[in-house]
Amino acid sequence: MDLNLDTLKREILGYLEEAGFAVFRSSPGGLEGAPSMVLWDTESYPDYQMFLDVARKTGIKLILFASREFEADDIDELIAQLDSSEIPRDDQREYRSRLRDLRPYIGVTCSIELAFDHNQRLYVYELQPDWYEEYLTLDEEIVTSLSDDDLDGDEPLGGYFSKN
Repeated sequence: MDLNLDTLKREILGYLEEAGFAVFRSSPGGLEGAPSMVLWDTESYPDYQMFLDVARKTGIKLILFASREFEADDIDELIAQLDSSEIPRDDQREYRSRLRDLRPYIGVTCSIELAFDHNQRLYVYELQPDWYEEYLTLDEEIVTSLSDDDLDGDEPLGGYFSKN
């Protein structure tokens, strides 16, 4: 879904304050890889208030909140990877065109995360607009197109392997 997350971010923060939740400002993406993480189905139930009602009904007072803005560096890093890759020129042109189409979103909120801990499980509500999903798809396509030589060289584990 193509959402204006800047507006939604302000709305959510206002709602959290009005509802009496303590808000812990966490780092965006800081929840990835957390054990026992359960994701809210934002496709079928996009209403953040439903998620927060579950938190309230389970006695939760502390909500983790994170948001991320799309940055020029996000695009520039992918372009640098393209420049050093062996991806065919025609494919590179297509990738560059698709990346150029994302430039108007620089400075716009691209991710919102809400979470709470209950019984040693982290319950997470995460939203990303369609245009950011496109960026993530491009990132994945470009990275998987790179040969092993384009990544970290010949050393195992990027030179951090110890023979001790």
